[in-house]
Amino acid sequence: MNPKNLKRVKVGIVSILGLTLLLSGCGSQPSANSGGQGGAEKAPIKIGIVTSQTGALEGYGKQHIKGFELGLEYATKGSKQVGGRPIQVIVEDTQTKPEVAKQKAIKLLEEDKVDLLVGSASSTDALAVVPLAQEYKKIMVVEPAVADSITGAQWNRYIFRTARNSSQDAIAGAAAIAKPGGKIAILAPDSAYGRDGAKAFKPAAEKLGAKIVLEEYQATNNPDFTAILQRIIAEKPDYLYVIWAGANAPWQQISDLKVPEKGIKVSTGVPDIAALKTMWSIVGMEGLGLYYYELPKNSVNDWLVQAHQKKYNEPPDLFTAGGMTAAMAIVQALEKTGGDADAEKLIATMEGMSFDSPKGKMTFRQEDHQALQALYAVRLEKKEGVAWPVPVLLREMTPEETAPPILNKR
Repeated sequence: MNPKNLKRVKVGIVSILGLTLLLSGCGSQPSANSGGQGGAEKAPIKIGIVTSQTGALEGYGKQHIKGFELGLEYATKGSKQVGGRPIQVIVEDTQTKPEVAKQKAIKLLEEDKVDLLVGSASSTDALAVVPLAQEYKKIMVVEPAVADSITGAQWNRYIFRTARNSSQDAIAGAAAIAKPGGKIAILAPDSAYGRDGAKAFKPAAEKLGAKIVLEEYQATNNPDFTAILQRIIAEKPDYLYVIWAGANAPWQQISDLKVPEKGIKVSTGVPDIAALKTMWSIVGMEGLGLYYYELPKNSVNDWLVQAHQKKYNEPPDLFTAGGMTAAMAIVQALEKTGGDADAEKLIATMEGMSFDSPKGKMTFRQEDHQALQALYAVRLEKKEGVAWPVPVLLREMTPEETAPPILNKR
């Protein structure tokens, strides 16, 4: 064969091979939305968690993230998928600063294109983010922030809260201590959480016949309670009701100034385990239990305790249970929509929806999307072998008993 003919044959072979490869690629090359086994892979459902990983409430945020991850595992039976769509979680640190919380939420919404928001550990952080849910038309599940205004004055229809709110705490806390003729002083942080909590507690206690004789608010960055506690002692109330979360708690100074020895009973909402370790001075206190891993008796909580102990070598904490609850509510709603994260479809699904949690059955109230839930009357007791006072159940209060007033303007 002469060189010219040989050249033509080589060109023909290369052309045929190129065409074959091109056709082969058109027929089987995976697209951006297809799976590796020839089936179409659906786009992920993106959930953005905006909470404290640093700052005053970093412990709460870290518990919440652990609980959320375990909740996804439980609710999806380990698949981390809903409606054939994988779930992708993106976490951003608010640093427990509202201006940072807003910036991080905007980043999640605009850059990461999340389908839902979850947060925050701080009520002030959550209130900075709540308006963005309406602006971007995305569902926000609030956990564990409790300020009443989140489902009250600042509420919008995209907000659903699995956390309890200040009014629920107040109703349960008042039920534990308020009696006709009783005198109560309130000590709370000077924050949205603290002031909302006191504002809710006061009418709940007064309705039961008690009188609020003093309200004191302390800056969260000020660890010196001496002057405030001296004023409370001088007022001689029957009870000191303490609303507190995070660092600089007053327990040691309450002990140092011998408040209980002066005939003033201390009552509070039982906090997380780290804070319980500082509360030996008020063993015997009767107050409000929000969650403690030994209190609920149900299969979801049993799974959480076992899984958390296995993974982290310690029991789950207060905000771990809350994180799991938020994840379970989201997964159930997405199951009902077939994996569709459209906000309007989710709103229609979630309003009035009941769902399981480590604390038992909860329901998103249709009017304000607040989750109605059980709370506990407890007494702190010393338990052999446990390095903190243990909340022992006196009585479980039903979701109907602890239902807060509807405070939004819907």
